Amino acid sequence: MTLEEIKKLPAEEAIKALDARLTANPSDDAALTLRGMRHWALSHRSLAIKDYLAAVRNNPDSPAAMLLQNANDILGFYNKDLLNP
Repeated sequence: MTLEEIKKLPAEEAIKALDARLTANPSDDAALTLRGMRHWALSHRSLAIKDYLAAVRNNPDSPAAMLLQNANDILGFYNKDLLNP
């Protein structure tokens, strides 16, 4: 199954297909990035970040680098006005 076909699947099915693809080729940064995106969509934040980090280790120019930065920005957001309304 190609990545384009996997992109069209629902998140849970896509993750299963990507798991199988990554078993055969664990250094496929495009598959790691896509699996991270699907994990993020399911609110599996730590699994998504783990996949983004693995993709960046395999290819520093991977789009996962931007996704990792975005994830860190979201998780690091702090609004002092919302703590004690």
